Amino acid sequence: MIDKGLRIPKYSLGTGDRFAHQANAQLQACVNALEAGIEVIPVWNKSNREHTIIGSEPASTRAAADAAVSRLGWRLPYFVDADHISEKTVDRFLATSDFYTIDVADFIGKSPAQSDVDMFVRSHSSLVGEIFLPGIDEAFCISEENLRGTTTKFLAAVKEAGVVYRKIRSVKGAGNFVIEISIDETDCAQTPAELLIILAAVAAEKIPIQTIAPKFSGRFNKGVDYAGNVAQFERELTLDVAAIAYAIEHFGVPGNLKLSVHSGSDKFSVFPAIHRAITRFGAGVHLKTAGTTWLEEIIGLAEAGGDGLALAKEIYAEAVAHREELCAPYSTVIDIDATKLPCPDAVQRWSSEEFTSALRHDPDVAAYNPSLRQLLHVGFKVAAKMGGRYLNLLDAHQAVIERNVTENLWQRHILPVFLGLIGRQVTTLHPIF
Repeated sequence: MIDKGLRIPKYSLGTGDRFAHQANAQLQACVNALEAGIEVIPVWNKSNREHTIIGSEPASTRAAADAAVSRLGWRLPYFVDADHISEKTVDRFLATSDFYTIDVADFIGKSPAQSDVDMFVRSHSSLVGEIFLPGIDEAFCISEENLRGTTTKFLAAVKEAGVVYRKIRSVKGAGNFVIEISIDETDCAQTPAELLIILAAVAAEKIPIQTIAPKFSGRFNKGVDYAGNVAQFERELTLDVAAIAYAIEHFGVPGNLKLSVHSGSDKFSVFPAIHRAITRFGAGVHLKTAGTTWLEEIIGLAEAGGDGLALAKEIYAEAVAHREELCAPYSTVIDIDATKLPCPDAVQRWSSEEFTSALRHDPDVAAYNPSLRQLLHVGFKVAAKMGGRYLNLLDAHQAVIERNVTENLWQRHILPVFLGLIGRQVTTLHPIF
């Protein structure tokens, strides 16, 4: 069957490491989870865009991950994700990655050949009618019109994913890598019926998908909490988990297929909902975080004081000066109120505590400033231009930075999502470095 070969375990955490300096600290959070009795598998992810901005190569992500695994004696699986790749960008990741997030956003809504639509609708006529998802009391109906409309919207995207998958397979061989398909960058959340039809198309394309990232209602802005109706999110997530269970039973997709929650860092208000859904269905989940680690680097530098705090202030001032340029590529996933951004001259007078209180994601602290946090989230290009100045200070203040990175992933992410505990209210269960 198409689920043979390398398989990603039930729970996994996507960890971004912009400058390839925090792999040890990120892996330590997974070590803490293992010591607490739960396996959370690290997946180091970095996109082509991030490599281009920073001037790095995918080999640096692999080298950092391998070194951390060796240093900490990690014996469970781990992966390196070529994040948001396309047919045009995948080549540079083929030698070093074993996880590929295929981004098909540009193909969603493109009209496929009418003959392909007709063939799919005929071969999947069993989807027309009343559908009962496992574990869900209500039923929903798919009409032939729904089937045809959804096929027309998503079939070109699925076929493009097939093109990229086969390109990877031609180099790496079948069963030697994990495939995720990202369909979250679209206009609205997919219904469970749409997700079922998409998964049926993925199975027909013979893509051994192991994670899928659907679109959810609400805003998943970078580095800050979820903005939207939490109850609606939980309903959508629960139905998506049930739809995956149906697809595993009826379509022959891999038995370990699970949801991937993109821009999952710092979404504290929905973490309990994720935990309830995966617990209810015994399902897995991939929580993809990225820039939250880069922000913890800045917090660590500011907390260190002296030259670290001075550099953090300089990065903020440059980010304010180049705000429009930095924000443009992320305009759909940030909401910055420019009037809430403190003047750089005022920030220059801040203490370490004032800077970290504004930046650290703790909504219970009055000084926390989500606009400042989002601006610095997209401001890693400023640090990249500093080159050795920035990297040398990361090395000089390694201990305090690593403590912040590990604590953030362990207490604020792993504990609530995978263990059902509110991380910000839990004393660290295991020593951090």
